[in-house]
Amino acid sequence: MTDSPPLRLRLDGAALADNWHALDRLSGTAACGAAVKANGYGLGARDVTGRLIAAGCRDLYVATWAEAEEIADLCAGRSLSVFHGVRREDMAAAIDSPARPCLNSAAQIMRWREAGGGACDVMVDTGMNRLGVSVREVRDGLLDGLRLDTLMSHLACADEPGNPKNDDQHKALASLSERTGAMRMSLANSAGIVLGKKYHFDLTRPGISLYGGAQVEALVPHIRQVAFPEAQVIQRRTIGPGDTVGYNATFTADRDIELAILHIGYADGYLRGFSGTGGARFGDAACPVIGRVSMDLVAVSVDAAPETREGDWLAIDFDLPAASAQSGLSQYELLTTLGRRYQRSWYE
Repeated sequence: MTDSPPLRLRLDGAALADNWHALDRLSGTAACGAAVKANGYGLGARDVTGRLIAAGCRDLYVATWAEAEEIADLCAGRSLSVFHGVRREDMAAAIDSPARPCLNSAAQIMRWREAGGGACDVMVDTGMNRLGVSVREVRDGLLDGLRLDTLMSHLACADEPGNPKNDDQHKALASLSERTGAMRMSLANSAGIVLGKKYHFDLTRPGISLYGGAQVEALVPHIRQVAFPEAQVIQRRTIGPGDTVGYNATFTADRDIELAILHIGYADGYLRGFSGTGGARFGDAACPVIGRVSMDLVAVSVDAAPETREGDWLAIDFDLPAASAQSGLSQYELLTTLGRRYQRSWYE
């Protein structure tokens, strides 16, 4: 196997740490945790976790017990929680794990109690109707007797600061503050952090903004890009008036155009939403995507950089807010779909 693939993903460790520090400052007196699920949002769970812990993060969150096992050794002396709780199939791993489950249903709570489980978190559904026990169940004593570390909920509309649902969810969680004996309460995700102090409770749980995402304007000045894809030129060619490019001939040239064919496509997470909208750069020269993105290849115009040759590398435009606007894809999708073919390298 070649050790020099035609795709590179440069990862800025200093930017990752700076993003956590910025979110920590914005969290005020609340502790600032970190969601490192989905393989560290596509960037590598162990690499991400180690750097966030070095930056000062002490509360980490994954989705599954397999994800917890992958980073458990890095989290010694820290807090590690599994968002999806405990299925029957998870119990053996969960009981032996240093991680806590975040219990999401009465059945999970019963399962944990019957197994003699220790400290746990609980998710309360305050209006998202995804995971979580109801506010009424908590008021009726469902959590009584649990060793409850964190009582949490999740905002459905944090990226819409004016949406009244945010305040409704805050009030619902706050109404339980004297009911459970939880050591901490938590509501805010990345966008929730900038909704205001009352949303911080004791602990914030940012995810996408650690990795360069900013779903609301208030976050943009604080967040740096972390992931920088680069693709190699496989072929150069010139097309003329009337020539078409790519599947379904969605682009027709009206003049001579210099093209570079790059080794990147939707199998690498550079999805079809970038067809005719995305771009790359050769030095300072902008190289727009021409035609449809295919599985492994994309064509870009190098009219602004005619010196580009086979074997050269182009930087893919991947600032997350801008790339989301270009492609119509969420910032989460853009990161978590990055494929296995990139040679990942971190720099500080």
